[in-house]
Amino acid sequence: MIKKVLAGLLCGVALLTAGILIGHYGIEKSGGSTSASWVNDVGRDVDEKMLEEFLSQVDNIHIQENLRALTKVPHMATTAGDEQTVQLMLKRWQDPDSGLDQAWREEYMVYLSFPDPDKPNQVTVVNASNSALHTAREKEKAYTADQNHPDVVQPYAAYSPAGHARGKLVYANYGRVGDYKLLSQNVDLKGTIAITRYGGAGRADKAINAAPHGVIGVLVYTDPGDINDGFMSDINETYPHSWYMPPSGAERGSFNTHYGDMLTPYFAAKEDTYRLPVENITGIPPIPIQPIGFEDAYALICELDGGPAPQDWQGSFNCTYNLGGPGFRPTSAFANSDVKLDVYNYEEVKNSSNVMGVIRGSVEPDRYVIYGNHRDSWVHGAIDPSSGTSVMLELSRVLGQKVKRGTWRPRRSIIFGSWGAEEFGLIGSAEYTEQYFTKLSERTVAYINVDIAVLANAFLRASGMPSLQKVIFTAAKQVKAPGQDSMSVYDKWIQYANRTSPVHGPIPRVGYLTGAGSDYAPFVHHLGITSLDLSYTYDRTKTKARIYPAYHTAYDTFDYASRFIDPGFYAHQAVGRTAGSILVRLADSLLLPFSCSDYAESLEDYLHVGLDLYEEKLHAQHISTDPLKIAVANFRKAATHLDQVIRRSDLANETPLKVRRINDQLMLLDRAFLNPLAFPNKYGYRHVIWASSDSGAATFPGLSDACSRAMSSDKPSDWADVHYHVSVVSQAIEGAAYMLLDVI
Repeated sequence: MIKKVLAGLLCGVALLTAGILIGHYGIEKSGGSTSASWVNDVGRDVDEKMLEEFLSQVDNIHIQENLRALTKVPHMATTAGDEQTVQLMLKRWQDPDSGLDQAWREEYMVYLSFPDPDKPNQVTVVNASNSALHTAREKEKAYTADQNHPDVVQPYAAYSPAGHARGKLVYANYGRVGDYKLLSQNVDLKGTIAITRYGGAGRADKAINAAPHGVIGVLVYTDPGDINDGFMSDINETYPHSWYMPPSGAERGSFNTHYGDMLTPYFAAKEDTYRLPVENITGIPPIPIQPIGFEDAYALICELDGGPAPQDWQGSFNCTYNLGGPGFRPTSAFANSDVKLDVYNYEEVKNSSNVMGVIRGSVEPDRYVIYGNHRDSWVHGAIDPSSGTSVMLELSRVLGQKVKRGTWRPRRSIIFGSWGAEEFGLIGSAEYTEQYFTKLSERTVAYINVDIAVLANAFLRASGMPSLQKVIFTAAKQVKAPGQDSMSVYDKWIQYANRTSPVHGPIPRVGYLTGAGSDYAPFVHHLGITSLDLSYTYDRTKTKARIYPAYHTAYDTFDYASRFIDPGFYAHQAVGRTAGSILVRLADSLLLPFSCSDYAESLEDYLHVGLDLYEEKLHAQHISTDPLKIAVANFRKAATHLDQVIRRSDLANETPLKVRRINDQLMLLDRAFLNPLAFPNKYGYRHVIWASSDSGAATFPGLSDACSRAMSSDKPSDWADVHYHVSVVSQAIEGAAYMLLDVI
């Protein structure tokens, strides 16, 4: 019996061996390869020749025509104009010759705020007999047909409550906490209306900070000194003669402090989702607030009574900015008169759409590089956001053609996102990250945000996680800057904004994504996804404008963009090529082009600033900074170790699992900095390195804010909070360091 079994086994082995040999030599003889085709695909890296060809095909005229199409009509979120842009995006991304593999819309039911078209918001100066002595403009002055379009929405403060306020006027500078505190020491603010200028504080904060002092309404305007370099006349100084804001220009905006749909925090806003009671919403103005143009602000501020405001409160009007008596001077035409504010805003849950598109990856389809921008605008939105969308459409067109022709397919999947309702608080992107929280957390390599692609045509501005610095520089060196010379985007950038790195020497300055200024916020702060934001900007030695002057006004049109921001659209092309190079490198590189050593340098910079500012005070409270010092040192060691592992590896010939393992370490690095308990009073912020900071210090935000509070109050509970944040940030950095070490 045993002999029969052994004989059978030997026969089986012999037959198996013969089959392998026959198969091997049969394949070789027929000209086939001994390696399956997927082996070559797995080891494939960025094709530099293909990348150069791709960049050469990114066309400025196509971008120009994209912008023309996107700005034909105003397209505020959920309006008919917005739906037109939804259909435009779907048509482009579903095009049989240049579209993506798949495109679709994602819909959310979101809480928005609008002015009543039948009862416009009003600001008037009224005397004791209720006669109107002055009425602010309800709509901006028309210089082209664009401003006369019937869908141009009145300037308003989204999420301002409806209401009617009447009181004496006071001037409150930027409406910061300290501004109202100083003002209240000089003027009785109970029952007053405050006029503030944009800048210095968040939009909603101008009203939130006012209410505790008894202020019952707020006006907000853009001072010519903050946006126009002091220019005020539309006869020959402002638009339509230059890029400066005309006197009637008024900045619309969302007056809320949280991002995402306010009724469904941490849930995707679907039809049946649980919603908070409206009265439980926080972070919105408690009193009515309304934007006005600087021509109306001039008429009010220059008539105020009271003592002169501090020198740093003075603006560009040719008068002294007084605090207000409260109210107007006895010699003024407005003497003994009140300012009356009537706001008729209403709120509504409406259907808002994201438009999504995907190019599926050939090797790692479950790894995503996401490229996004919002689609909605306050009016025509040529610069914000359509400059970015016009660039995104051109990149997707060129890549889509290559996919349709079968000449290229990325290693990893590329997802394009056209977010809805961003202007109301980053709603579309936030809802997307909430709906797909787990999938995006586990699979997303990076997020690229190009919102305002071009503010001006001087140089590139980039912000992002430090690990992306190297790939941003590589891309910037590859692209020619706009202009007659042969300088690269990198060379022009380093001329305008630079720093000296202890490792790299002089390099362009890359900022950090520490706030919630655009759709990168939910990816960075909520999901911990490595992200960057790109734009072309202006030379700040030539203008003091806080942003491009037509921002959020009816003058942000194709005419404005093509004549004053980027004639010829060469800066748009440069941004597109730079962003496109980064996109392809992230999607196609065998090894993700992340630098953990650059991350270590930023952590060391943060540590040095933190120690200089706070170490002595912490030691006086018996709070040790050693855990933080050790954590940062350990991160540097771990980053150096991973660099050495990569340098010693021949990754193209390594097992795919080793490459995947290292890439996962790089991809998941920022997730290690997430702590859901770090910022209980900051909605949506979990990243302990890049969260926003109230103190403004260039160091760890939780620690910095806690130290500021403790040094101000000297309360034991506040110093305990400092100790808490030392532990939060040091253990997060230790955890990130462990991510970079060899797998146990």
